[in-house]
Amino acid sequence: MNRREMVALGLTSLSTTALSPALSPALAQSRYPDRAIRLMVPFSAGGVVDAVARQWAERVKPHLGTIVIENQGGGGGTTATGEVARAQPDGYTALLANTSVMVLNPAIMPKVPYDPIKDFAPVSILAISASGIMIHPSVPAKTLKEFVAYAKANANKLSYGSAGAGTMTQLAGELFKQVIGAPEITHVPYRGAGPSITDLVSGQIPMATINLTGQTVELHRSGKIRILAVTAPERLKGVPEIPTAIEEGMPGMVAQLFMGLFLPARTPRAIVDQVYEATQKTMNDPAMQKALVDQGLEPITNSSPEKVRAFIEEEVARWTPVVKAAGLTAQ
Repeated sequence: MNRREMVALGLTSLSTTALSPALSPALAQSRYPDRAIRLMVPFSAGGVVDAVARQWAERVKPHLGTIVIENQGGGGGTTATGEVARAQPDGYTALLANTSVMVLNPAIMPKVPYDPIKDFAPVSILAISASGIMIHPSVPAKTLKEFVAYAKANANKLSYGSAGAGTMTQLAGELFKQVIGAPEITHVPYRGAGPSITDLVSGQIPMATINLTGQTVELHRSGKIRILAVTAPERLKGVPEIPTAIEEGMPGMVAQLFMGLFLPARTPRAIVDQVYEATQKTMNDPAMQKALVDQGLEPITNSSPEKVRAFIEEEVARWTPVVKAAGLTAQ
């Protein structure tokens, strides 16, 4: 209800406490936001999800005011995600989630404290981080097609590194094995992407399927590793010279980590729309896009609540069979 409507009803002189229960939510909603918004990041500070959260929080200020970031790791991201699912649906608690939280954990873990579809009101996907099929320069392959042939012929001797068990980087490797029909390739899980990069550069592992970052791109361009393809539907803005796996003859070889903004389910649609519109303005800011591209991320500028929900449903349907085929279970 706007001010003109209130005047017409003779309500302007009434205090908030005197308003009927039916009118109070409408007035509160019209003033949104009138205090800081709490943005939950379900991982520790310093990671890629945290980086995206901080870029968004800083640049959305002109539209939504102060955003207070709260990093709360634990349970592979499920602890904080469950807390947001149970939060008051008033627009003052939001979640910056990713594929692991919304897609992989529910598929891998026997029980998570939330339903990724029913318990959240999606707002927008902010960025995508794609995995790369990377090899050490000593591997006799210059293209992905050559490497696929090599991998099939040497599956019993080949291994690949990931950022950890149950991560999208492992799923990228498992999907690669399934697509080319080489289940014998050994998975080597690391505690994070950093150690796997170190071992790939040194030649301790011949292959890795970790996410592209500014560091891995620099290593590729300097010849210390070779990124044969990105596992995204289209070439990335930051590395347009690297083809996609699809272009190299591997349809279905798409493995990407999305980072998206969510509110609790039952948040009024007017508030969801307001946060979405503010986010769209932020994501279409060239400075925001450059900040993400410089980090090896792909900014998303054409998302919407409906597109996010459909995307998550598709990802759940696509990855659950891969998880089951790989025999992945919570550790």
